[in-house]
Amino acid sequence: MIVINLDVMMAKRKMSLNELSEKVGITLANLSILKNNKAKAIRFSTLDAICKALDCKVEDIIEFVDN
Repeated sequence: MIVINLDVMMAKRKMSLNELSEKVGITLANLSILKNNKAKAIRFSTLDAICKALDCKVEDIIEFVDN
């Protein structure tokens, strides 16, 4: 199962959902869906923008957890 740890990285960077939304250019609704592990897909350009905004790597945000 793929787990999105966006909330963890946001907490580490002390960044709010509103601030990240502004930096990345994604609506709050779409960012919230991603943060709450409800997303079915993510564009590489979105992932790139999130990593740049949070100064992190992809593996800091996306994790594979074996059931």
